[in-house]
Amino acid sequence: MDLPEQGRRQWHFNGRLLLFSGCLLPLLLALGTWQLHRSEQKQARLDRWQQQVSELNWSEQLQQGLEDGQPVRVSGHYADNRSWLLDNRTRKGVPGYEVLSIFYPDQGAPLVVNRGWVSGTGRRAVLPGLTTPTSRVVIRGRVAAFPEPPVLAESAVSDGWPRRVQTLSAAQARMQAGQPALAGQIIRLAGPGQPGAYAADWPPDRMTPQRHIGYAVQWYALALALIVLTLVFSYRKTDKGHDGDDD
Repeated sequence: MDLPEQGRRQWHFNGRLLLFSGCLLPLLLALGTWQLHRSEQKQARLDRWQQQVSELNWSEQLQQGLEDGQPVRVSGHYADNRSWLLDNRTRKGVPGYEVLSIFYPDQGAPLVVNRGWVSGTGRRAVLPGLTTPTSRVVIRGRVAAFPEPPVLAESAVSDGWPRRVQTLSAAQARMQAGQPALAGQIIRLAGPGQPGAYAADWPPDRMTPQRHIGYAVQWYALALALIVLTLVFSYRKTDKGHDGDDD
């Protein structure tokens, strides 16, 4: 038995719908492909970093060039009292400081290590006491930029060591510490279990290779949905006696 004419679906040309879909579909596919490429690039970077950590010492890693977020492993010792207290660092409503200390590696240029957060004393004139390892240690962490906000450019507000500062650039650190060879980037300790660490609980890197893959899947899913919806709205039921053309 033939289906009634009213139940049949026919292709209806809709120029505006096809133009919209034809423009949007390549964009969605391109975004998905771009996210896949970003995932591959980040995975390759992570693999290279892990290889450098296991094979290269600090001096060799400096020669290779350091990137923000790169994991590093350095052996050496802290300076006895050469530390900056980065002001206006609040944790859970408690005012405090981030402790930035000079570290002398066994090989290579000295560097500044961000040892994490420590609470204040409640009095601006009284700085918190610091405990620093005196023996040789091995530290692990990630490369980061000096805490130098683009707007704030204030020099040290206290003398002696430890020294309270609002911001610290590489040039300021070299001049104040008398270390012209100081590395141009700092190391954030990997966690509170590291030698000399305080509250070194930094937020994790959220843009992992898996996150990029997840974004790619979302873009490709949107592209598939666009194709399906375009087909659904292009094949419509035709009433009996209707020639299928839009008025």
